[in-house]
Amino acid sequence: MTTIDDLPIRDDLRGQTPYGAPQLDVAVRLNTNEHAFAVPQPVIEEMRKRLDAELADLNRYPDRDAVGLRTDLASYLGHGLGFESVWAANGSNEVQQQLLQAFGGPGRTALGFGPSYSMHPLLAAGTGTRWIGALRDPDFGLRADAAVAEIHRHDPDLVFLCSPNNPTGTALDPAVIDAVLGAARGMVLVDEAYFEYARTGTRSAIELLPGHPRLVVTRTMSKAFGFAGGRLGYFAADPAVVDAVQLVRLPYHLSALTQAAARAAVSQSAALLATVEQIKVQRDRIVGTLRGRGVAVADSDANFVLFRTGDDQKAAWQAFLDRGVLIRDVGLAGWLRVTAGTESETTAFLNAAEEILL
Repeated sequence: MTTIDDLPIRDDLRGQTPYGAPQLDVAVRLNTNEHAFAVPQPVIEEMRKRLDAELADLNRYPDRDAVGLRTDLASYLGHGLGFESVWAANGSNEVQQQLLQAFGGPGRTALGFGPSYSMHPLLAAGTGTRWIGALRDPDFGLRADAAVAEIHRHDPDLVFLCSPNNPTGTALDPAVIDAVLGAARGMVLVDEAYFEYARTGTRSAIELLPGHPRLVVTRTMSKAFGFAGGRLGYFAADPAVVDAVQLVRLPYHLSALTQAAARAAVSQSAALLATVEQIKVQRDRIVGTLRGRGVAVADSDANFVLFRTGDDQKAAWQAFLDRGVLIRDVGLAGWLRVTAGTESETTAFLNAAEEILL
């Protein structure tokens, strides 16, 4: 049987494994940070109406530049943005891949601060960009002076920041991002996939866009919008960044159906985001309950919680699974991550945790 190693694959991809989380049929699935609530029926009806309007013209290519969708997303983001400052693609991963294609590539480097989103180095590898993995503080925070020191040391072409950070959950102080912008000569990408779940008072890096043409803030509709199956990510940046990314995007990369469904979702953002507060309640419930039992927990501004298990997180992961609760082993020794679900799902997790962690 032929294997990858039998093929003339690139040397830097040999021995690599694809990104992915276990997809298991269990009672409680809290491992992929999906929004716990289904799409409301009125939103489904709006999507159906807009999709129906596109079906007769599927013999034609879609709007190549997705101007209508980008206009809607700019209106949602606010901050005086127009469609010229917003770009969209099939999930925030594709958005970030396009940014690496435009500003990274062979002979260029990207710097990130781990533990963080494990797709970032994989996207770098796929575009031939050398990944430099620096470390966050032992408490998973990131100080401005430490970040600046790493930038001076490595002089990267791109800097990746994650706020709220995945898998640890905590948002960055904008002062850290501002310091990184002052130190970096290249592009600074802030991944805000979970921003809608942030605690009250948390500021977005979008506020820093004026006067910073090398700053890019990426978002997704997969999380708080409950649009994970729709695959829509986007970024806000100086219009020149949008122009640069269009040099590498595939022709007609966003289907007419994707654009129609996403526009319907954005038009119904109030209905879709109405359950975000419920998720935040369950997230805070997890944090408070585990800490009350003496379990170390990272602060979270996301829809997930990173918690200490002891030395063998793999055994703890299996123990949760044995009780019908699927959570995430992110490869961080002694820690596991759980998505905040519905009240009943959170209860199932906490009941299992009481047996496993104490």
